[in-house]
Amino acid sequence: MGSISHDEDKLPTLRWGIIGAGLISSWFVKDLVLSRPEAQAKHIIAAVGSSSREKGRAFVAEHAPSIDPAIYGSYEEVYADPNVDIIYVGTPHSFHKKHALDAIKAHKHVLCEKPFTINAHEASEVLSAAKQEGVFIMEAMWLRFRPLVAELRKQIFDKKVIGDLRRTFCDFGLAMDLGSLPPDSRLKSQALGAGSLLDIGIYSLTWGLLTLDNKTGDEAEHVDIAGMQTIRDGIDITSTMVLKYPNNGRQGVLTSTLDLQSGSTFCRIEGSEGYIEVSGIAPSLPSAFTVHRTGTKGSETKSSDDKQSTEEVFKFEDPGFGFYFEADAVALDIAAGRLESEVMPHAETLRVLKILDEVRRQGGARFPQDVA
Repeated sequence: MGSISHDEDKLPTLRWGIIGAGLISSWFVKDLVLSRPEAQAKHIIAAVGSSSREKGRAFVAEHAPSIDPAIYGSYEEVYADPNVDIIYVGTPHSFHKKHALDAIKAHKHVLCEKPFTINAHEASEVLSAAKQEGVFIMEAMWLRFRPLVAELRKQIFDKKVIGDLRRTFCDFGLAMDLGSLPPDSRLKSQALGAGSLLDIGIYSLTWGLLTLDNKTGDEAEHVDIAGMQTIRDGIDITSTMVLKYPNNGRQGVLTSTLDLQSGSTFCRIEGSEGYIEVSGIAPSLPSAFTVHRTGTKGSETKSSDDKQSTEEVFKFEDPGFGFYFEADAVALDIAAGRLESEVMPHAETLRVLKILDEVRRQGGARFPQDVA
């Protein structure tokens, strides 16, 4: 594994090997080559691995023409490249386990796209291998690293702007024409982890977890889970998760669907003294949240003469998509010798997957990789 160097500005430098040349990898690479004045690390795309060199060259030419990485026609060549410090796994869900394990075996650090694996059983195997090999590994739930999320949690948990938390609602819907896709499409195949839950429902779940509890992983509160799914051709088209926190009665109603498009305001967090609405292109790409404070009698105060504003908008205009926030955090962790992230620790990855597993158990969606 290559050493982590530092440039003249003392920023940690991380050399990436990209596995997979699909949409998510294109977004990630575009973000990493952006020039950012507030960057916390320097990122180098050292290698790109695809099913063919031709596909790899086309990927770089379209999405990052300013760089000149090594281009390989296999993933194994990326793992073996001594100029690569860390592997970014951007392949379909069902391949995450294999590709992460292969990277770990080559003693590379790993940033693996969400969902980390198909289920919690697979995740445990991968995390154990990383621990044994002594490499850094993290699930790429980029949402958790956005400044918007940090500010939102500060307003909720530190400043308590809406009082005692009561409920969170979040919906992620994409209107997908699944009928036009072939049976082996990753959006339709059970073997590839298709369905709304793992693809987009994981974001709705994450919004619920982030806004109903200030802790993560092993420190998080226990939640009771109810799951319902509408299954069509073997995959969940619509999923609903209800979380209940027995200690305080908080609830989360979290949904996903491939039948309908969700609106620009996709999340609502309610408390004893008001509510917060989160908006943006999608739950994966939030750009603002608005705090609505209620009056003393429980109704929203409308008077413009009121000295204390009852509505406050927080806007975040980040360049690109925002993948660089997690990439910077990974670089800082590795430079400091840490093997897991405090923001997205291994225990949180396992907790999320266990919840998703339970939703599928109750709702009926099954994958070939599931343990009986």
